[in-house]
Amino acid sequence: IIGVLIVIAAIIYFVSSGDKKISSAGDSSAPIVIPTHNWSSQIVMAHVIGGIFEANGNNVKYVPADSQAVYESIRIGDVHLSHEVWESAFGKSFTTALDKGGLVDWGDHEARTLEDMGYPNWVAEKGLCPGLPDWTALKNPACAKNFTTPDSGGKGRMLEGPQSWHGDLIPQRVDALGLGDLWTVKFAGSADALWAELKAAEKEGRGTIIFNWTPNFTDGAGFTFIDFPPYSAGCRPEDGGDGKCGSPDGYLKKAVNADFPKTHPAAAGAFKKMSFSTSHIGAMAALVDLDKMTHEDAAKKWLADNKSVWQAFTK
Repeated sequence: IIGVLIVIAAIIYFVSSGDKKISSAGDSSAPIVIPTHNWSSQIVMAHVIGGIFEANGNNVKYVPADSQAVYESIRIGDVHLSHEVWESAFGKSFTTALDKGGLVDWGDHEARTLEDMGYPNWVAEKGLCPGLPDWTALKNPACAKNFTTPDSGGKGRMLEGPQSWHGDLIPQRVDALGLGDLWTVKFAGSADALWAELKAAEKEGRGTIIFNWTPNFTDGAGFTFIDFPPYSAGCRPEDGGDGKCGSPDGYLKKAVNADFPKTHPAAAGAFKKMSFSTSHIGAMAALVDLDKMTHEDAAKKWLADNKSVWQAFTK
């Protein structure tokens, strides 16, 4: 009997010790649901953040999510967080969900953002459109003809990202600035299609203008954004403006479901501290887009190479 009691006591001790470890290090045993979208830095950072959570005892689940609808998903609790809220592309969707309640602004990354149309530096070096980056250079027919493609109907082509990112923002801008007679806007099916266009244009010796953003791996490769008329609140058509404006120097924000700090307080606290720089995010994207690693392997490498950065978030 004494032996049985000792065994029972030992089991109770180890179970209770295990419970304490789980509650202090891993919060709830329910998985933290992290959304993935359709560009490299976002997916790699999702796995970087998931890896940090897992290193501290949490379970993680990754789910593909629409980059505009995700804020409503967070608000109603289907997804726990968003780690790349780009102001220009997603600020309105984010604010709409924020105003409804259930979504919490969880602070900004160190990196600032710019999302707009631009060109690889070799376009200027080859003199394909004298006067760039001033947008008025696009009014020159001789410039536009250097950017024609088989699908552009004889006009210069600008390649936007997926239409789900910005809707008709760029076509509206082209028309508002009086460029519609010389330029047409096409939409890429994915971020990878944008990078494929950069390679194809250079190989073919033609000009290319694509949608891009910073921070991104192209920061190191040499890329210049076009200087459109400056952005101001309300200048876009969706906000009642005439559309004759470029994009803002914007935030890169984080967001969480309102219950996340209650169900996963340790993870929420670490996520609150997370602040990645332009170089951090560009390096994450480069591991995939330049080094051709998988998103998962890129995250593992980034975590291994940057322990001093991410371990500070968990203290």
